[in-house]
Amino acid sequence: MDGNRIAKIEAAKLVGRRPREAGNNARLTIHGIEVHLQILRLTTAEGASGFGLCFAGPEEAGSLLGKSLSQLISAEAGLAESASAFDFPLWDLLGTLSGKPVYELVAPPDAAFSQPLRTPAGQCLRAPCYDTSLYMNDLHLDSHEAGAALIAGFARDGYEQNHRSFKIKVGRGAMHMPLEAGIKRDIAVIKAVREAVGPAANIMIDANNGFNFNIARRVLAETADCNLFWLEEAFHEDPELYRALREWLDAEGLPTLIADGEGWAAEALMDWAREGFIDVIQYDIFSHGFSNWLRTGAQLDAWGLRTAPHHYGRHLGNYVSGHLAPAIRGFTFVEWDETTTPGIDASAYRVEDGQVLIPNLPGFGLALDDAAFSAAVAAGGYELSL
Repeated sequence: MDGNRIAKIEAAKLVGRRPREAGNNARLTIHGIEVHLQILRLTTAEGASGFGLCFAGPEEAGSLLGKSLSQLISAEAGLAESASAFDFPLWDLLGTLSGKPVYELVAPPDAAFSQPLRTPAGQCLRAPCYDTSLYMNDLHLDSHEAGAALIAGFARDGYEQNHRSFKIKVGRGAMHMPLEAGIKRDIAVIKAVREAVGPAANIMIDANNGFNFNIARRVLAETADCNLFWLEEAFHEDPELYRALREWLDAEGLPTLIADGEGWAAEALMDWAREGFIDVIQYDIFSHGFSNWLRTGAQLDAWGLRTAPHHYGRHLGNYVSGHLAPAIRGFTFVEWDETTTPGIDASAYRVEDGQVLIPNLPGFGLALDDAAFSAAVAAGGYELSL
């Protein structure tokens, strides 16, 4: 890779669109229908290119010009610390030049556990995913039955689109509804979704810190027959509350896991996970970084814990997250935020029977429409070259 020097850098914003407007969560209002992606493309002097989500400005990006790829990243050494802002474009470029998907670059040579993830034809990787679209679009409805039916209908739509795992936003009583009414609506929604998707589907609930300890216990107790897979961000991270919740779940014989880490996670979160209070770590794939996740996943594997990177609202996480699956034994789910972004061709990916099929294509297996991206660069991005 020594001869592959970075000769051109382009950056621009692309705008994607969800199939329907995403509603509220426990602490925020409507999330909307649009998704904004800051894309950066790196091109070598020989004409090879790689792209990905990147927030670096022109001054920081300019430091890459003239550097060879081997100074920045390699499959053996990983990403150079000085290039951490360019994590995704560099992995994509390395895969393009190697002729390999990123998941093959990061999987350890002895990763026998990765083989069951492959399709029988060996043409792509499979990684479990969940539909993350079940936001609080029901707040305008006075009837709990009507509100629950609306969200259950969305879940059924996801089922028809081949999802078999679903995450529901809960915590309506934290801000958007009177407390008791909000708790009852949350419970009604959970039960309605379970009925809509059947007993075999995984259901997770995400309170976005909108519960307290007692509300969490009540909701879990009253939905015990729904067999919830995890409770995410029940309340702001507190080791004593998580210890108490873990002890209560064990005493009640409930299999529900405790998940946390997507937002402003406490620095001690990994310590609490190691102590057994938290079962699933969810650091955001873009904020934490792909390369950091490789290291974090290895540590979680050593402790026997689960991995499920968050990414909501950034579209490309649908595709890049699953490339971690062969490298992390505890990889549990890709978060799937259905979106279409003009300029990005993700047609090689698909959801089938609750799994993302990740193509056996170089890099992250995505294609950038040159005309659309160049127009976006000219309209408000930046371009640097040697």
